[in-house]
Amino acid sequence: MVLYVVRHGQTDYNAEMRFQGRLDIPLNEHGKKQARGNGRALRELLGDKLSEFDFVSSPLGRTRQTMELIREELGIDAENYRLDDRLIEICFGDWEGFTISNLEQAFPELYQKRESDKWSFIPPGEQSESYGMVAERIAPYLKSVDKPTVCVCHGGVIRTMFQIINGGDLRAAAAAPIPQDRVLKIENNQIGWL
Repeated sequence: MVLYVVRHGQTDYNAEMRFQGRLDIPLNEHGKKQARGNGRALRELLGDKLSEFDFVSSPLGRTRQTMELIREELGIDAENYRLDDRLIEICFGDWEGFTISNLEQAFPELYQKRESDKWSFIPPGEQSESYGMVAERIAPYLKSVDKPTVCVCHGGVIRTMFQIINGGDLRAAAAAPIPQDRVLKIENNQIGWL
C-alpha cells in the first residue's frame, strides 16, 4: 500500500486557532496556495504513475476544495474523485467555533480535563468524539486501501493515522502538529512527512 495524505489548506478558523471540527469553513487564500503547492509536490512524486492512483477525500468542503486544487495542479479532472465519510474530521461538538482562550475562560474545569487526556476526552455535545473514537473509524479505512491512493483529510484524522501506525504516547499523538503545506507518505507500515 502506498498512501499519500494531505491535510486541507488553511481556513480562517485555523488561522484564528478555533476548534473547527465538522463546521464547513472554506479555505482562505493562504490555504488555496498551500493546496496548489501540495498538488505540485504530488505531481513530482507521482510522475508517470498518476493513472494508477485512486483519489479520495473527506466530504467536508475544505477538503474537497483542497482535492480539487490538487487535481488541477496534476492536470486531471478536478471533480473526479471519491468521498469517504470515515475521513471526516473529529467532532468537537459544542466547542466548535471557540478559541482555546474562550474555552479556558468559559469551561476551565472541562478544559483542564481535556488537557490532561486529549486522546480520550469527549467534548460536550451530541456527536462529539475523542481521538480514540476517530481512530476506531480510521483503522478500517487504512485497511481498506488496496491500491495507490491520494487522500485529503484533516489534522485530527492524520493524528490518529500516526498513532495507529506508530503507536506510542497517546498524549503526544493527540497534540502532534500537522502541517497544511506538506505531503505525508504511508507505505508498508512506515509513515513520514516528505
